[in-house]
Amino acid sequence: MSGAADGRVALVTGATRGLGLAIAERLVADGHRVAGTYRSEHPDVDEISWVRCDIGDSESVDAAFTEVESTIGAVEILVANAGMTRDKLVLRMSDEDFSAVIDTNLVGSFRCSRRASQKMVRGRWGRIIFISSVVARIGQAGQVNYAASKAGIEGMARSLARELASRSICVNVVAPGPLPTDMLDALDDERRAAIESAVPLGRMGKLNEVAAAVSFLATEEAGYITGHTLAVDGGLGLS
Repeated sequence: MSGAADGRVALVTGATRGLGLAIAERLVADGHRVAGTYRSEHPDVDEISWVRCDIGDSESVDAAFTEVESTIGAVEILVANAGMTRDKLVLRMSDEDFSAVIDTNLVGSFRCSRRASQKMVRGRWGRIIFISSVVARIGQAGQVNYAASKAGIEGMARSLARELASRSICVNVVAPGPLPTDMLDALDDERRAAIESAVPLGRMGKLNEVAAAVSFLATEEAGYITGHTLAVDGGLGLS
């Protein structure tokens, strides 16, 4: 794993809570200089440099990267974690419900990776890590928009991996299974139990387990892995 000696500049989008915060804190522990994006408020974590960013707006993305570059340096590790859900059955899903999730999750990740790759290409080193979901592989009723956005991310990552490989930039995806996030906390005990029973390992994942996967893909040792989707889902995505 990384240490302070080989620490780099990392940017984690959507880092204010849940998985994003766990990833940011893990990268700090690995010795990296870490910036995290927020939209309205952020937690008091002094080790993270906070920058306001709306990934739905290209100018906001550019301004956030420019601020990070001027304060802690050019982004060498991008973790595109920010996203949203707007769950509805397809017969009740409006065009706006669909396009809003696609624009935030898929196009937002594209905006960030496009901006990050500018400096990575010049520096001839980089790690771009997208956060997907097991839903991209297995689907989920009520999440047509979300599943499409995450499946799109995985295809985009493979194409970017081919484009950027000659500059020693590795592009990968981490696809978590069910985690103890706000979305699952809102479910009743019966529904949570049903989800856990569907996982071959018989439990929810832990945030630190996903963060550890991201941590590894950000290292020098992961320099021969690109275009890969790493499932951290307890076997739920097995076909």
